[in-house]
Amino acid sequence: MTKIIASCLAAILTLSGAMAPHALAQQSSDQGEARKEMQAGNVLSLREIERRILPSMRDSEYLGPAYDSTAMAYRLKFIKDGRVSFIDIDARTGRILQRSR
Repeated sequence: MTKIIASCLAAILTLSGAMAPHALAQQSSDQGEARKEMQAGNVLSLREIERRILPSMRDSEYLGPAYDSTAMAYRLKFIKDGRVSFIDIDARTGRILQRSR
């Protein structure tokens, strides 16, 4: 039984490791793009976006941000009572684009 669990765990780790480099590269690329756009004055900083949004979400746990360089938008992820929700924010203006529940 232990060998089966170890084999399954090894397979999962191998598969997740094969997919992770692309995801990490994209995340790193988007983070770099966000930094570049912020330094150029084209988008608001993540800290400014969080300062505007987090107070209205006090009843939810903040799980973290993501930046979409193509859409020039931040996506903030929250969880409340086991349900995950997202708030998409225009990085240039700070305006909420969409809330998913």
